[in-house]
Amino acid sequence: MTPKQAWRRTERRGLRLWPVGTALTLAFAIAIAVAAAVFFAGWDLLGAQGLKPERRLTSATLFDLVKLSFGVVAGAGALVALVVAYRRQRVDEDGALRDATRLHTERFTTAVSQLGNESAAVRLGGVHALAGLADDAPTRALRQTAIDVLCAYLRLPYTSEADLPQGDADSRHAYLALREVRHTVIRLIRDHLRLTPDHPHSWRGHDLDFSGVVFDGGDFSRAVFSGGSVEFSHAVFTCNLVDFTGTRFTDGMVSFTGTRFTDGMVRFIAARFTGGMVDFTHAAFTGGMVDFTHASGVAPSGLVPSIGQTLPTGLSLPETWYPPTHA
Repeated sequence: MTPKQAWRRTERRGLRLWPVGTALTLAFAIAIAVAAAVFFAGWDLLGAQGLKPERRLTSATLFDLVKLSFGVVAGAGALVALVVAYRRQRVDEDGALRDATRLHTERFTTAVSQLGNESAAVRLGGVHALAGLADDAPTRALRQTAIDVLCAYLRLPYTSEADLPQGDADSRHAYLALREVRHTVIRLIRDHLRLTPDHPHSWRGHDLDFSGVVFDGGDFSRAVFSGGSVEFSHAVFTCNLVDFTGTRFTDGMVSFTGTRFTDGMVRFIAARFTGGMVDFTHAAFTGGMVDFTHASGVAPSGLVPSIGQTLPTGLSLPETWYPPTHA
């Protein structure tokens, strides 16, 4: 869902407030019920059942009745003012949210247009602008939208260094500029995953879709994947270093299903798998090095070969994860 769609949805939904008459009637009914409960509780506690009724209306009694009437009127007025003030506060808050959402949409449109610019510097500006928009988003849905666009940028068709034409300086220059932008996206996502969940700019618990992404480097070290869904399915790790050192997988679902490790090095050194579901089913280790040295916790599913099967070349697992035939 784009920010504009989210804003229109908010517009259609509107602010849900009861009519004034209904709100006041309900407020008076609750106030009377509470007052009656307090009165009868006090009546019972003070043993007032034995009080003798007044047979003559004295001036003191009349004055007390007048004070009681004024008190009732004042209380009713205060109750009306409270209901009206509450409604005004809700309307003001809703108006502020609409304004913030509208401004967010305008900034979002500008940032996305920068991602398509030919200049790598302008694209970098768009990446940082989107990360800032995610941090400042007035709603969780709008933050997720900004994160989705950053992940979608990584999923765009991409030629890695290993597939570049030999001796083509222009292609290499364009590749290096594009790689810088992509690695900046990865670094910004990693930095936000390092933040504690109660930090206002933490992206933990949000969905991250890296499915089919070509990773020719990148640093996810010490990131924390907790909550939400993280997809690395059918991604390709090729050449250079992709670093998951010290990364923690504590909750949610992280999928490496069908991922291909074809070259370079992927380090999961000292990674901790302490919760959630991490799945390497049908992952292919056809080249390079994938190092899980000193990783701890429960072995991800689909990673450890069954008894009698050989460990793929280049894959290094902790001794505690090895099946008996590999120990």
